[in-house]
Amino acid sequence: MDIRDVSSSLQPSPDGIWHAARQEPISYPDDGHAACLQIEDRSFWFRHRNDCIAAMVRRNPPPPGMLLDIGGGNGFVAQRLQAEGRDVVLLEPSPVGAANAKARLGPAHVACATLEEARFKPESFAAFGMFDVIEHIEDESGFLRTATRLLPAGGMAYFTVPCHPWLWSHADVLSGHYRRHTLATLRTLLADEYEIAYMSHYFGPLLLPQWLLRALPHRLGFRRRKGVLGAESEHGTSGGAATRALSRLLASEVDNVLAGRAMRFGASALVAARKR
Repeated sequence: MDIRDVSSSLQPSPDGIWHAARQEPISYPDDGHAACLQIEDRSFWFRHRNDCIAAMVRRNPPPPGMLLDIGGGNGFVAQRLQAEGRDVVLLEPSPVGAANAKARLGPAHVACATLEEARFKPESFAAFGMFDVIEHIEDESGFLRTATRLLPAGGMAYFTVPCHPWLWSHADVLSGHYRRHTLATLRTLLADEYEIAYMSHYFGPLLLPQWLLRALPHRLGFRRRKGVLGAESEHGTSGGAATRALSRLLASEVDNVLAGRAMRFGASALVAARKR
């Protein structure tokens, strides 16, 4: 596949990344991708999210064709989907994230642009993924309409999002979030153009810790300090006993996703939806 066959604006560069002229700001911390890169490979959170995403896509596969990973960051999810046999194009507006993704993904197509800047042709992809992305988009409905045009009828859209407005905390502010969804608001967002193939909460064991350690202190006026050390602690990158126990608790969630069983509780949500 040549990116120029599906995009009217992306151009190749010597670094092996496709680029478009930058026009739009992005709602993501400037150092966010560099911080994530330090913890992704050792984080139970990123590992479990990948396991659940892979299970969801395996259970609800797209038609033949390319999958566009929108806002794909450092390529951690795309790398897993490639290992699952998917042909992936990664779209990431941050130059740092795009460079990290290119190093991870090798010959796979990586484009440094926003969705609007990339100007992909309609029905260019069999599927797209937005993995913890739409909460960063102020006009999520308009953004979704733009992405939906890239799919043919029967194409698949995959999402992960943080859930529950009552879990809102300073961590959301630092991350550049505009909202936290519920399953009901996700259904409303997708209702016009999609049929829900699978929707579920996940990260059930994190509900109480996120309330106690993030949301409640935020309501009491405490502010979380920005930095990688806090992220490393929360993501259990040292692999201690607590992290191992939590990973064992989370393992059943992957089995549930692979079996198509919805989970009633969780700090985040997974969605697979088919374009009408």
